[in-house]
Amino acid sequence: MSPGPEPRQDPEALEAEEAKAWERQVLLLEGQGRVTRTFRRLDPARQRAVVEAIFAEAAEGGPHALQVKAVAHRAGVAVGSLYQYFPGRDGMLDFAVDVTTGVLTSSFDACAPAMADLPLREGLAAYLDAGLEWSTANAGLLTFFARVAYSGEPGYLDRLVTPVATSMRGLLHNLLIGAKTRGELAGDVDVDVTTRLVMALTTAVADAWLLPQLNGYYLLYDDEHPPERVYAATVDFVLRAIGASS
Repeated sequence: MSPGPEPRQDPEALEAEEAKAWERQVLLLEGQGRVTRTFRRLDPARQRAVVEAIFAEAAEGGPHALQVKAVAHRAGVAVGSLYQYFPGRDGMLDFAVDVTTGVLTSSFDACAPAMADLPLREGLAAYLDAGLEWSTANAGLLTFFARVAYSGEPGYLDRLVTPVATSMRGLLHNLLIGAKTRGELAGDVDVDVTTRLVMALTTAVADAWLLPQLNGYYLLYDDEHPPERVYAATVDFVLRAIGASS
């Protein structure tokens, strides 16, 4: 999984946009009784640390064996604090999934139009590089996302993986539409199908690095084939496959 590029915009503006999306989503879920006002009043960094701890624990032990004490330890908060944040144990993971899905899909969808303005090579590189950076910074979410995506945990594929993947595909689709408009693509390229193929390729390339067990199957990375080399070759491969002849 390589969740998302950051097009050529002010990084601080993009960060502010995601922060606003997070605040909106927390407020929405508070209104639905899914999280308490006490949680909403926490510093956003602390909120994210709690959500990351929930994902990490659910990824390790399974979503149906979530241990409140273990989540509290990972998040660096008291067990009693978690019960002040959420109506009950069973709602913790559901909240984490829904707040994350809402934030990621809204942030990706907001960035999608700007992808059309990027040159194809630059856009593909940004998609891979920013996805790697983001996934590394959100290891708990990444591990849970991968568990759901590759093992099909009931109840979470449709609520987390598919919506986020759909928004990721929207980023690539806009990138390819812009490239086609500028004449960067071969004339006979089917943009819709090609978008799906490029997403499948880039997802496999990214996941093989982020999830070592997959690399044992794909055999993409070793000391002589670091991510920088593989990512650059991936971009070259795509451009040679679908790019317009010089």
